[in-house]
Amino acid sequence: MATARVMSAATNTTGSCSLLKRPFFSLTKKVPNFNNNLRFNTTTKGVSKRSFSCKSIYNPNVQIKEEGQPETLDYRVYFLDNSGKKVSPWHDLPLHLGDGIFNYVVEIPKESSAKMEIATDEQFTPIKQDTKKGKLRYYPYNINWNYGLLPQTWEDPSFANAEVEGAFGDNDPVDVVEIGERRGKIGEILKVKPLAALAMIDEGELDWKIVAISLDDPRASLVNDVDDVEKHFPGTITAIRDWFRDYKIPDGKPANKFGLGNKAASKDYALKVITEANESWAKLVKRSIPAGELSLV
Repeated sequence: MATARVMSAATNTTGSCSLLKRPFFSLTKKVPNFNNNLRFNTTTKGVSKRSFSCKSIYNPNVQIKEEGQPETLDYRVYFLDNSGKKVSPWHDLPLHLGDGIFNYVVEIPKESSAKMEIATDEQFTPIKQDTKKGKLRYYPYNINWNYGLLPQTWEDPSFANAEVEGAFGDNDPVDVVEIGERRGKIGEILKVKPLAALAMIDEGELDWKIVAISLDDPRASLVNDVDDVEKHFPGTITAIRDWFRDYKIPDGKPANKFGLGNKAASKDYALKVITEANESWAKLVKRSIPAGELSLV
């Protein structure tokens, strides 16, 4: 029998938001950065027919609700607001916190291999383990960094990026590789600052990897751009690129490619990627772009 577990959350970031009738979505608009701390302790397909937009609610008591057992097909991690109502970690959490700081949701903790991801086609977009042909998916080896997404971003599959070989977006939120020393938890929200961007091309689709660091990390103040990463985390950029290039090879698939000369782009370029993805997401939830099977709730 499926079980449900609710865990109180106290993450180090401003938290959740609700669905309202007036628009919100501007990465360039400053969002108040409150000083409260919030850190997580540890299927129905469909798209809402109503039109809505999202506005952030600050200082909530965010909770995570687990349903089912980990590493099963039924396992889901839902996000709840302070009234116990389900909210979407993709649509309802604010992206931009001001001063180049962003909310980031951990999907896959470092040193683990279960391929966890936001279920973009399910109501409230919970975190689940990815499947292929009805079987749970695992990486062939552990990922060495915390891995997750930036809320309120979307890589538009109808947009061909002329700067990256004309590749189209992969229809998902923007991915983040967080290089801090602490192992995150599934569903944890961290404040991060972007440092670099890698333009991965996966079977012809553009799948950005934003390299970032949690503000909680002891070395966070030392790194502010891609060159700082090489200085204080030597070899990390190369290791990230090689990991994502090669992880499909054990399954008999070709290596992934990288655009932009196979190099990591600067922090400014990473911020440009995030801005464009936030704008694409805004068009998606305002239904200026067809959503297909994506859930907008």
